[in-house]
Amino acid sequence: MYEIRVVRERRPKYRSPRAVLDAQAVAAAFREHFEPLDREQFVVVVLDGKNRIMGFNVVSIGSLTAALVHPREVFKAAILSNAAALILAHNHPSGDPTPAAEDRALTVRLRQCGELVGIRVLDHVVIGDEGQFVSLAEQEGWR
Repeated sequence: MYEIRVVRERRPKYRSPRAVLDAQAVAAAFREHFEPLDREQFVVVVLDGKNRIMGFNVVSIGSLTAALVHPREVFKAAILSNAAALILAHNHPSGDPTPAAEDRALTVRLRQCGELVGIRVLDHVVIGDEGQFVSLAEQEGWR
């Protein structure tokens, strides 16, 4: 049997919520997180109704070239934290942030799931080396 609880962290290491205005802010916020990694990692950034970051969840740690991501795991953290929206982010250890066809297909699937459960997917940011990143929302024109 499981008991699920939402716990709000108030430790000093966590900053107060701030609004996410664009993909550059997401890339800057997570650059430090992704920089030392030698494999792909997929995170979900959960946002409140004013697009302020409430937290993030590591959904998948993959291999050098791929991470297995399932919608159930993506939306689990979003639903439990009462998120209004979310932003997807992952790194490309190769350093090249160009989205793969699989990245695009996954984003379409997750956006459809988000519409179904009422949690908008605002962007999917792919982060590479040296400050490089790609916003699928900007690239695909769905902003």
